[in-house]
Amino acid sequence: MPQTVLLAEDDRAIRHALERALTLEGYQVTAVADGVEALAHAHRTPPDVLVLDVMMPGIDGLQVCRVLRAEGDRTPILMLTALVETADRIAGLDAGADDYVVKPFDVEEVFARLRALLRRTNPGAVVDVPKPVATPPARYVEAAGLRMDPQARRAWRGERELELTRTEFELLELLVRNAGIVLDHATIYDRIWGYDFGPGSKNLAVYVGYLRRKLDAPGAPQLIHTVRGVGYVLREE
Repeated sequence: MPQTVLLAEDDRAIRHALERALTLEGYQVTAVADGVEALAHAHRTPPDVLVLDVMMPGIDGLQVCRVLRAEGDRTPILMLTALVETADRIAGLDAGADDYVVKPFDVEEVFARLRALLRRTNPGAVVDVPKPVATPPARYVEAAGLRMDPQARRAWRGERELELTRTEFELLELLVRNAGIVLDHATIYDRIWGYDFGPGSKNLAVYVGYLRRKLDAPGAPQLIHTVRGVGYVLREE
């Protein structure tokens, strides 16, 4: 069974992005927007670990900690905070939190701290490599001379294996699965990041540039094409 995470974060973009990242990492995630919902879910279905934003409307993360600890609930709690002063971090630990991550954070740090908390509270559990929640229906995805193994998170162009980051792999997989179809910016942002960063964002263009440099060998045709004003399409011309 996958480890269960209760995530409480009032910022929609952060909540959706972190929920998606945790799910892809193999956790079973319940995401809520405030402390009231967090307490209700924690009482109804206790999770293996809680991830709480400190600053939330109504009941904030610190109050959620205090309530759960006063009830004798020892579920590990990881706090997300934009507050960097030592006194603020001490306040969180005194309220009953087990650890904290300061915003803006690297999602890999969140994963590492969650693994450490779960090992600490359940030493016999294997938490370093969570089991995937879903298995792709086919072993390989192929298009335009590209072959991808979503289970092993490996990709090749011809016989050459590509060294891709997590986000690069997910972006390329989306394009390969929709080869020949023009995907607009909003769709890609929603599928990869869980949130549309708006027309002024360069985030997608940056990652497409990363992929092109890794995909396109000298003399080989370009695979990812820009459709101006719309988005991107994968095709071999």
